[in-house]
Amino acid sequence: MNNKFLQFLGLTKRAGKLREGYNTSEDIIKHRKAKLIVISEDASENTKNKFKAYCNKYNIAIIVAYGKEELGQILGRSEVNVVCITDEKMSSKLIELWNEKI
Repeated sequence: MNNKFLQFLGLTKRAGKLREGYNTSEDIIKHRKAKLIVISEDASENTKNKFKAYCNKYNIAIIVAYGKEELGQILGRSEVNVVCITDEKMSSKLIELWNEKI
């Protein structure tokens, strides 16, 4: 895989700075520990809208990208819709890599 964003996302998980799943991410946001949210493109519109509202409310960066299978594959699961990064430096690096990709 030559996608630096996805590679770093996998590294973030191995470092223990990434949590996955709808409810887990929602709890982390509410406890103000989330630094970045990544949502799959094929998540439901309701899910996207809910997390966009949370991100606006709590001033958290959000990236909507990749399919749920693609995110799941890099994280060792069959599919993942919502990912939450809890580390400031790692989230900054992911945003930087995302902006380079665009």
